[in-house]
This record gives sequence, structure tokens and C-alpha cells, in this order.
Amino acid sequence: MEGNGNSTLTVEGDVPQPVKSKSFQSLSNYGKALLNTPLRLMDRVMTRSTDEMELVEVKKRSQHEMKKKLSWWDLIWFGMGSVIGSGIFVLTGLEVKNDVGPAVVLSYVISGISAMLSVFCYTEFAVEIPVAGGSFAYLRVELGDFVAFIAAGNIILEYVISNAAVARSWTSYFATLCNKDSDKFLILANGLADSYNMLDPIAVVVLSIVCVIAVLSTKGSSRFN
Repeated sequence: MEGNGNSTLTVEGDVPQPVKSKSFQSLSNYGKALLNTPLRLMDRVMTRSTDEMELVEVKKRSQHEMKKKLSWWDLIWFGMGSVIGSGIFVLTGLEVKNDVGPAVVLSYVISGISAMLSVFCYTEFAVEIPVAGGSFAYLRVELGDFVAFIAAGNIILEYVISNAAVARSWTSYFATLCNKDSDKFLILANGLADSYNMLDPIAVVVLSIVCVIAVLSTKGSSRFN
């Protein structure tokens, strides 16, 4: 069998044998491939997915049909669980006390309007493109692969930072519950820079448990939440 020149296989009996891409078969081919790199990169930047691709082709790649497990009740509590925690009960209170004061009401109004506009956008996208994948899948169709790639990187960065902050706050809550100082259960690591030398094993355990529950079952995550 031979593909499009990017990745090919020859078959001897029942054992597929890999064949080098055409780009690596000669020095001249490699030079041509290098010259075509800017055009190929621009093609990827400008390429946009289609409704048919997201609804049919992407589903075929996974080879598993995703079942609907969450109800409107689950979604409400997921929303509650995502905002109630260290963000509201710790950071917001400190900012209001030390810097903002009564003007925090205006911040809530602005954030509420922003959230409402996001709801309208997601609703429109979900009706037009009823697929799993959230903002990444929608952006692939509306603005292209490159914008979706940037958004995916931002989402991963958001999850890494926010989950670490919430897990650290969980340890502080637990220490306070035990009538201890908030840093009581942290481990001081010698040789590291200040502010980076306090290790939090409880936060690691909490994140590991939550990760396992999230991977095992979406419905289970909802119940746990």
C-alpha cells in the first residue's frame, strides 16, 4: 500500500513494513520539502474545520460513541463547584478588604454580563455544532485550527495554575480545621529559592484522587462534586 507520500507502508505477507517518506528519499526532495514549509504552515494557520468533519470524521477516529451521562441538574452543580472554593472565599475577600472595597460590586456586575455573553455564544455554537470538545471544537470551525491550538494551550495553562492554587488552598483549609497554622503541613525543602521551597504533599494527594475520579467516570465526578 502507498499513501500520499507523507507516510507509506509496504506489505510483505501479513507484516507491514515502513517506508521512508518521499521528503527523505533524496537530498533534493528534502530541500523542496523545506521550501514548502512556509506554505504548509500558512495552510495550517488558515485551515478551518467543517461541521461534517466535527460531527462525523472526528467521531470515527475515536471509534467509541460518547454517551450522554449528564443532566441539567449535573451541569448546574458542576457550575457551582467550579466557582465555590479558594477563588471566592479567600482571594476575593482579601482583595475587597485591602484594595477594592465597596467597588467590588461593579466587578461582579461586569463579570456577570461577561458570563451571560459567554452563555449566549456557547448556546449558539452548541446548537450549530452539537459535538463534545467545548471551545476547542467550536473555534476549529469558526476561526480555524491555529486559533483553536492557541485556545487549547490557554485552557491547559488555566487548568494547571488554577488546580494548583485550589489544591494549595485545600491544604490551608485542612490545617485551619485542625486548629493549626495554614502552613503547618508544608515541607521545607533546603536548597530551593525562597517562596519555592515549601512542598505540599497533601495537595498532591488531593489532585491525584480528583484526577482518578475524573478519569474513571464523568457521572461519578458529578456525584463526587
